[in-house]
Amino acid sequence: MSAEAHAGLGPKLGHMRQSFRGWRGQRPFWGGLLAILGGIPIMYFPYANLTLGTMTIRMATTAGAGSLIIGVLLVVLGLTMWFQPHSRVFAGVAAILLALVSLVVSNFGGFVIGFLLSLVGGALGVSWAPGKQAGATDQGTGNTAAQGGDGAGTQDLGVVPPVAGATYQVSGAIDDESGTSPNNGTNGRHRAG
Repeated sequence: MSAEAHAGLGPKLGHMRQSFRGWRGQRPFWGGLLAILGGIPIMYFPYANLTLGTMTIRMATTAGAGSLIIGVLLVVLGLTMWFQPHSRVFAGVAAILLALVSLVVSNFGGFVIGFLLSLVGGALGVSWAPGKQAGATDQGTGNTAAQGGDGAGTQDLGVVPPVAGATYQVSGAIDDESGTSPNNGTNGRHRAG
C-alpha cells in the first residue's frame, strides 16, 4: 500500500480513538475488562482437555456446571460495569464474591488466574467514581472544578489570610477580629500555626 492510502485513515482513526477514549472514561472500563477476562478461565478449565504427548488430561470436576455459571456471571457483571456504570458497586461486589466462590468450586478459581483477575476487576469496579468535567460548575458555590473550588476536592487556594487587627462585617454587623469570618472563607474554623 502507498503512503497516500494510509493518509485517509488518519482523521477517521483519530476521531474513533477519541470517541472510544471518552466512552471508556465514563465507566469502570478496566474493572469490567478484568472481570470478563477472569470469567473466561473459570468457565473454560473444567471443560478443557489438555493433551501432553499421547496422554489426555481432563480437568472436569463434579462442579463443572457451577464453574460454567460462575464464569458466565462474571462475564455478565463485567459487561454490566461497561454498559450500566451506575450499577458498578453492585457488579463489583458480586464479582468479588463470585471470585471467592470460584476458589472452592472451579479448580482453585481457574488455577488462580481467573480468581485474581476477577478479584481485581471487582475491586476496580467498586472503587471507580465518575469524574467531573473540567468546565463544570459546582451547584452551591459557582466555582468550577478547574478553579480549585469545592468541586475539585482540594483546598480552596483563593482564600486570602485575614489581616491582623482588621474588622469584618457580616450582614451589617461587625464580626469578631479573630479572622474566622464567613467573608474570608474559613466559616468559623481556626487554623493551626
